[in-house]
Amino acid sequence: MDRNQLIGFGLLALMLIGYISYNQYEQKQFETKKRADSVVQARLHPIKIDSVAATNASAPAVPDSVAEALKKLQPPAYNGTAQKVVLENKKVAIEFSTKGGFPVAAQLKEYKTYKKDPLYLFNGAGNTLNAVLPFDNGKATESLYFTPVTKTEADGSKTIDFVGDLGNGKKVDIIYSLPADDYMLRCNIVLTGIATPTLKLQWNTAGLHTEKDVTNERMNTQVYYRFKDDDHDYYTVRTGEEKSHHSEAATSWVGFRKQYFSSVLVSDDGFSKMDVKSQAKESDTTVIAHNIAEFTLPMKPAGNVQTGSMRWYIGPNDYNTLKSYKLGMEDMVPLGYGIMSFVKYINRYALIPLFYFFAGLTSNYALIIVMLTLFVRIILSFFTYKSYLSSAKMRVLKPELDELRAKVGDDQQKMSVEQMKLYREAGVNPLGGCLPMLFQLPILLSMYYMFPSFIEFRQKSFLWADDLSTYDSILNFGFNIPFYGDHISLFCLLMTGSSLFLAVYNRNMTPQDPNNPMMKYMPFIFPIILMGVFNKMAAALTFYYTCSNVLSIVQQIVIQKYFINEQAIHAQIKENRNKPATQSKWQQKLEEIQKTQAEKAKVQPRINKK
Repeated sequence: MDRNQLIGFGLLALMLIGYISYNQYEQKQFETKKRADSVVQARLHPIKIDSVAATNASAPAVPDSVAEALKKLQPPAYNGTAQKVVLENKKVAIEFSTKGGFPVAAQLKEYKTYKKDPLYLFNGAGNTLNAVLPFDNGKATESLYFTPVTKTEADGSKTIDFVGDLGNGKKVDIIYSLPADDYMLRCNIVLTGIATPTLKLQWNTAGLHTEKDVTNERMNTQVYYRFKDDDHDYYTVRTGEEKSHHSEAATSWVGFRKQYFSSVLVSDDGFSKMDVKSQAKESDTTVIAHNIAEFTLPMKPAGNVQTGSMRWYIGPNDYNTLKSYKLGMEDMVPLGYGIMSFVKYINRYALIPLFYFFAGLTSNYALIIVMLTLFVRIILSFFTYKSYLSSAKMRVLKPELDELRAKVGDDQQKMSVEQMKLYREAGVNPLGGCLPMLFQLPILLSMYYMFPSFIEFRQKSFLWADDLSTYDSILNFGFNIPFYGDHISLFCLLMTGSSLFLAVYNRNMTPQDPNNPMMKYMPFIFPIILMGVFNKMAAALTFYYTCSNVLSIVQQIVIQKYFINEQAIHAQIKENRNKPATQSKWQQKLEEIQKTQAEKAKVQPRINKK
């Protein structure tokens, strides 16, 4: 290549470089002018946006200036900053977030945690109430920003209207109203320009740990739901398990119940569908359980406006408070369930009215327990007297029974027949001693359910027990003993000791069957077994059983000393023997059975020999 060719290629290269540089400069100027024109056109001709999906759809990256311009064109509900707003009265303070327009925290002002901290039923992440709107592929209210408008009524109630402007005449209002002195929050979801017969709701709740024993608190955490036909059901949230329930039936309310506090959503028109799912993690010492519920809320149309109405109870499991709403929410206070469900009627119609009657006389809850125990003992005193009278008759007949046993020997069938004959002649009912126990057992079971469930005992102290609603402890081991626990409950020890003393006293006052030696040890084994169970129970319950045992001992001593005369009983037995013997149908049937068994016992050896 000669010099001229080199010069030619050089000039061509310079021209190419110049052209590229000039073209890049012109392209840059064109893009700048184009962006400026697009902003002007956008201002002159606003774009109609029906959903956020149009702005969020995948598209080539645009400069920040265009993004900012488009952002300004979005409806107010799609952009904002989350802020906190508080709605409170004398009983509860509820904190809302302007993003989503739902409660994120609820403090019950009249209660404290076991550690005396402010009591929050729920607080922070994991607590939402979300409505799925019927447009924009199911737009969720939890992603929208609301403008709060507060108002105080003349009666002292307060209202917050969370206004969400969606543009193009579409609007969402979430309105909360709280009375001046109540736990029930009114919630209305109002849709303007959005037609829908129903609205899907999603409710997430994380119940916080508030009591002394996290394990016991979890065992008493349940989900309740009542249907429009007044039928109801529940399930207990188990640690490490996921519980769920689905129903197509119309549901009046769904409640997430902890041991002493509940959060309940109520629909007067009924939720048309319901799916509930709950889970508890043993490793989580802050949150008792998580509850997720989905249901469909009916919407009432009025022109261009659709309204869904709910109520939200955030408060204690106080029996009278829950009953006052006439929604059946008092069922969340467990007064007896399963095979023992019959005792809840004893609690509702007898023991609870008595409890509140005595509570009106004194504020000392230990004294209330004593008065309740004394009242029950007086009511059962007639049957107790009959029992001790039957025992006294059997003691009087003991010498004759011993003679009869020596005469009959080891033939148990014949001994049973002769013993029943002797009892019949003397006018003694061998089952008479069982009556007081049969009448007393439902009362004992009723107290077993009532005392640990009554919030009135919560944080009420007595002697060494700082909280009657949970177990008392005079010594913590720092380790767990199987079937007993990690502490010593003194009320439980007193209950066990008084039960053993009562067993010894009854054993000495009641004739024993020498052919059944195990029966004389059973009254001592049973209290020892129960000691491990009741060591973890509420101090109010173990104190009641202790009082009941002590009063039983005193009652027996008084009856034996002042109301039972064994000489007079013996004379009466002799007089009964001189009267014509009359058998009841039960005695006749029992004697026939015993004779049949005796005949079989005689025939069986002959068959064996053949």
